[in-house]
Amino acid sequence: MNVFLTFDYELFFGSASGTVQKCLIEPTNRLLDLSRKYHVPMTFFVDIGYIIALERQLNDFSILKMDYDMVIDQIQEMIVAGCDVQLHIHPHWEKTHFDGEKWQFVTKNAYKLADFEAEERERIIRIYKSKLDSIIGRKTHTFRAGGWCIQPFNQLEKLFQELEIKYDSSVFPRGHFEAGEYSFDFRNAPTKDQYRFQNDVCTENENGFFTEFPIGSYRYSPLFYWRLYILGRLNPAAHKMIGDGIFMSQPGRKKQVLTHFTWNHASTDGYYASKMAKITEIAFKKRQQNLVFIGHPKSCTQYSLNLLNRYLAKYNSRCKFTHFQLNS
Repeated sequence: MNVFLTFDYELFFGSASGTVQKCLIEPTNRLLDLSRKYHVPMTFFVDIGYIIALERQLNDFSILKMDYDMVIDQIQEMIVAGCDVQLHIHPHWEKTHFDGEKWQFVTKNAYKLADFEAEERERIIRIYKSKLDSIIGRKTHTFRAGGWCIQPFNQLEKLFQELEIKYDSSVFPRGHFEAGEYSFDFRNAPTKDQYRFQNDVCTENENGFFTEFPIGSYRYSPLFYWRLYILGRLNPAAHKMIGDGIFMSQPGRKKQVLTHFTWNHASTDGYYASKMAKITEIAFKKRQQNLVFIGHPKSCTQYSLNLLNRYLAKYNSRCKFTHFQLNS
């Protein structure tokens, strides 16, 4: 079975972005150490809008120049380590600026590509992809939407096909959330580990240009989330995120997960890492060919990194760890 360990390389987008050192550099270095230790490639979906925003203002603020240099250097380290770098777009960076102390985010009507008019959306995608391609020295071909908000895909179809963005990994089957700036609904997506599609990420089309590699999906119980919140308070040294920012609001989400069974992604983040082995064994029983985990360096904890280390030690001989550049 192919296992993809994928990480969205980004800051926080709430009232505090967090620092580059704690949200990106430090936790990603820990992940790269594991990658090298077990000779396991990883995929980093780089939030390229952040790098473009840094470039806009780095001549005005020396701290941004330092942040820019650290991020670019680390992306090169990913490549040297044998990891993959692919395209991740959070378009709200178009309306975000640094005020000398912190990033002032504008996410309302700017968080999703669908929030922008067609001409502006096309400009963003072309510039963002071109910039990332130039940084890594090759063409990216795999996409992950910011906040999983890839719908409606028919707004992206023609341009993605022109730009040869042929793979996507934004969908996690049965997942859905419609609140605040978030909007995605994957309840009708095929429950497959890989499928072709054309103008709708939730509709299989055997002749479609695009291939979806869905993120693993798991039905979490309310008890899981009660444990998550309690452990974070009882043992913060193990369960506190390395990242020092604040998440963007998800209205009603906490109440929902604490009171109902919910479908969510298979993840390496925090307490979610406790389910990695179980999700993998389920995938083996189903005879899946692919399993995608999602993670975020900013959301790494000492607990999750320890579990990821144990996971790699256990499954390195049983699974083929791969990335999208190797799998294309």
